[in-house]
Amino acid sequence: MAISVVGVMETPVAGSWEEHMLNGWKNFTTAKDVNLMRRPMSDFMDQRKKGDVIITVDFESIAVLCAAKSSKGCGLDFSSYPYQPVGGCSQVEEDVGDWNGFPKSTCCQNALIVLSYGLAHQALQNPSRAIFINQHLWNDCSGPFTQQPNVSAHHCGFDGFYYGNGLCAALQLPIFDKYMRDQCSLFASSSFDQACESCTSAISNATDSLLSDLKADRRNITEKANCLVAVIVFVIAKKLNIGSSATDDFSRCLPALALPIPETEDYIKIKSGLAEAFLAIVLAMIGLTAVISLIKYVAKNRKKEKKPLKIKDIANSCSGLYRFSKAEIDSAINYGPEKKCLGRGSAGRVYKGMLPSGQIVAIKQIYKSNTSDSFTREIEGLSRVRHSNLVCLFGYCVEDGEQYLVYEYCSNGNLAQRLLRKDTVLTWELRVKILRDCAYALKYLHNHEDGCIVHRDIKLTNILLTHNMDPKLSDFGLAKMLGMEESKVYTDVRGTIGYMDPEYMSNAKLTSASDIYSFGIVILQLLSGQRVIDLDLDARDQLTRKAKDVNMMKRPISDFQDQRMKGNVITVDFESILQIAVLCVANSSTGRPTIELVYGELDKAYKNIQAEKKTRKEKGLLVETSPDVIHG
Repeated sequence: MAISVVGVMETPVAGSWEEHMLNGWKNFTTAKDVNLMRRPMSDFMDQRKKGDVIITVDFESIAVLCAAKSSKGCGLDFSSYPYQPVGGCSQVEEDVGDWNGFPKSTCCQNALIVLSYGLAHQALQNPSRAIFINQHLWNDCSGPFTQQPNVSAHHCGFDGFYYGNGLCAALQLPIFDKYMRDQCSLFASSSFDQACESCTSAISNATDSLLSDLKADRRNITEKANCLVAVIVFVIAKKLNIGSSATDDFSRCLPALALPIPETEDYIKIKSGLAEAFLAIVLAMIGLTAVISLIKYVAKNRKKEKKPLKIKDIANSCSGLYRFSKAEIDSAINYGPEKKCLGRGSAGRVYKGMLPSGQIVAIKQIYKSNTSDSFTREIEGLSRVRHSNLVCLFGYCVEDGEQYLVYEYCSNGNLAQRLLRKDTVLTWELRVKILRDCAYALKYLHNHEDGCIVHRDIKLTNILLTHNMDPKLSDFGLAKMLGMEESKVYTDVRGTIGYMDPEYMSNAKLTSASDIYSFGIVILQLLSGQRVIDLDLDARDQLTRKAKDVNMMKRPISDFQDQRMKGNVITVDFESILQIAVLCVANSSTGRPTIELVYGELDKAYKNIQAEKKTRKEKGLLVETSPDVIHG
């Protein structure tokens, strides 16, 4: 919501209005509270300037502006394209010498686009001035972005983009009309690929023409980078000046400037070709050796783990579990007129059963053909853990070659079934509660007193719902405990495609971050309402790519909200949860948050929901409905 502040202009105001507000007002937190109407507008106004100025302020934009600027006073306006963090940026270190047309990492590509928008804004204010700003001002813009301290102009090698540092760094906007016309204005009338190809080709050609006309030294990598950035700033300024709606498409297109390094000389081709062939052979040999070693290591460990299953050993290690007889299992499964199958998986089939006491239970019959050790893992895993958000294992049966596990019964099925029901819709409150409680269970597992327990198969179908809609993590058939001194182990790759950590899939290195990735996919599913079962990698990537685009404000947030919730969400919390989910699904485990950070964000969102409910109830605005569902 925008708030307008209107006064009477009596005396001129020195400096730009952004500088005045940044110097006279409170910090970013106050701005955000005022914008959300949690504090009065007067808390954010400069009380010394009453009646001196006429200012209309969109506080959301000012909050973004305050967050983007450094404490030294960068002076650039980032409100039209604020910085949005992306995953995988924990160790950013680039130089313009690494470019081949554009920064090589997504992190620095994102940072350059944001800074280019800031330069375009200041150039539009006075087109007769140079596009680049003075060195001391640019140095103030080189600090880390508030939301992601590991990313900055300095870390990305942008230190040389200041006025006077080369020929292109002294040019003004009007000069570029000669080099760029309307080649980047086709996004609204052509397909994205065609428009992007036309635009990037024009930018590259304009940069080359500039270098030629200025007789610049093409070996000077800073000069080439300055000319490219100057052309990009000109295109952005032109779009901002005419109010173009295609700026997001242009921003998404820019990374296409980063092209493979061309080979120009024949003798270089021969030498580099031989070198590449030799390197490929060496790498293949190393890779083959590593694979063979890994297979031997895994096979050796599996032999150690795959000892004959002895009932006495299970009874000794799992004294808290009841050992059912085969007759008791048969009686429980056949309590009704016919068997009721609740579901089936790779390890076995699950039936609904009733104990002599009348208690309803879930009974999993392990397939005889199952060669995995899921039965042993389930018993060993669930017998040592007790948590309100983990499914409870009551007992087991091993008799006549048959294997059964007896669990508590969760009457509302699994989360995948519930999410796609057409007669009911999960409310925003319930979705946040389910996510928070699941994160709470993972926090317990990852910090278990005996060592970190990695579930390895977090997905919608493994989250069960009780009659009160309380979530329970289930299926510990793939769970793996890391020793107290271990942060990772190398093991056979198991899990569900679509939820599996790509890093774990590629190198078989299992860490707690693998669960974080899977849980990130679950969060994205609940936010979007998209069910991901039997998901191929392309469909998974589409989901994560869409989430990242929305998080970076390249697409509206409504594109990612489950439309069945009809907008009944707290937008600020939705954005916060989306941001943490995007970090969870970073390709590199080093860019993912810990489960403590994930739980903290979800818990904060849930508390905000409860606080809003209390406020609405006190004002008589709360309509009592089912706490679990919105009826469709």
